[in-house]
Amino acid sequence: MIIRQPIIRTDKWSLTPTAEQRLLFAETVKAYRRLCRHLVGVIFTHWSELGTLRSQKVIPAVERLVHQTSQNPDVKYPGIDQAFHKFPSYYRRAAIAFAVGQVSSFVTRYQKWQSGIRNRRDAKPPTLNANAGCYPSLYKGQCYKLHGYEQIEIKVFTGSDWVWTTVQVSGLRERHTVDSNKLLSPSLVFNQQACHLSVPFECHPEKRQANTNVVAVDLGINTTATVSVRASKTMGKGGNLHKGFCSNTYRKCRHINQQIAHIVSKRIVVIAKQFNAEAIVFENLKGWKATGGRKRSNLRQRFHGWLKAMIRDYTEMKWQEVGGQTVDVIAAYTSKLAYDGSGVVRRDSTNYALAKFTSGKRYNADLNGSQNIAARGILKLTCRKDSEERSSKRPGRSPKSWACLCDLWTPNSQVSTDTTTSRQQVV
Repeated sequence: MIIRQPIIRTDKWSLTPTAEQRLLFAETVKAYRRLCRHLVGVIFTHWSELGTLRSQKVIPAVERLVHQTSQNPDVKYPGIDQAFHKFPSYYRRAAIAFAVGQVSSFVTRYQKWQSGIRNRRDAKPPTLNANAGCYPSLYKGQCYKLHGYEQIEIKVFTGSDWVWTTVQVSGLRERHTVDSNKLLSPSLVFNQQACHLSVPFECHPEKRQANTNVVAVDLGINTTATVSVRASKTMGKGGNLHKGFCSNTYRKCRHINQQIAHIVSKRIVVIAKQFNAEAIVFENLKGWKATGGRKRSNLRQRFHGWLKAMIRDYTEMKWQEVGGQTVDVIAAYTSKLAYDGSGVVRRDSTNYALAKFTSGKRYNADLNGSQNIAARGILKLTCRKDSEERSSKRPGRSPKSWACLCDLWTPNSQVSTDTTTSRQQVV
């Protein structure tokens, strides 16, 4: 029996605090980070004992070192309770969990460095960062209370005491509307640029009852993404740039690219849901590098800004949330071979986005490629299902890696021959 692992996705809930609440949030984050710095030192000092404990036992073990109670009157570090008077227990446990993760990560990286596993021979040893820019995790009922989805009550620090304050939720996404999604403990993200809740959800998508079709995506240069729905019936030269060179420009470009990738991937998933597709098919472009175009040419620059990996990854994540699967097929000659089996196409000399078939017909080059991608995806899915039905004594034939759309029109006995012919024409 195959147990499907839950998928964790995070939403951003925007908050609109008052000027007074912004001061309270700043004090809360400041106090939380101070406690984390203290705890990192304590945990690292006792890591030889704490590092062997399971995750359920390590937090109580650290609390016995730093938090004084009637059942634990003698603590090794009483100064932490004195410095963080009335610190909420659930905030403290969240800080302990973060500090344990920091120390564990450092110890693992340092051991790898000691054993010689390094990116460079002269790599410096890793350092333990106790001053990490962390944000407090909020536990339901103890650190936050949700009033519908318009307001949230958060326990905050005034500088001398912990009080509750209610803040407006001005924007959220859609994952909270899915009944099968489980809301986990959010984090309060507050700094000079941002004020929001980072809200993780544990997603349990239902198994899709899909039709036997696929959505194929051709990630191109002329067009960002071309989609087909197909049904199956069967730096400077010799020097180094200074650190941070054009960092603001690159950051803005990166954010723009991420926004474009999110918009495109969301649209692809909407199309796949609209046609109840079984899978979304992509070309396998991992490790692909541009070979065409002159050095520093416009074509090279367009290839460098190609969002192929980002769009593919975002699409897969969104498609997983609704229970869909993603298939990768061989990318070779998907756009070069005509979908009707007529052979190699030529790009139009006046409009590179058009392909010219041997018959003289002109067709959108990216749409031609996406239809060939769809055919390869269908054959891959079909062969996979056929091999599951056959016994181990009769292994299924390999998927048609070089197939075109026309291979779906021919009888099964002719598919291999037609595919081989297409490959010979290319060669």
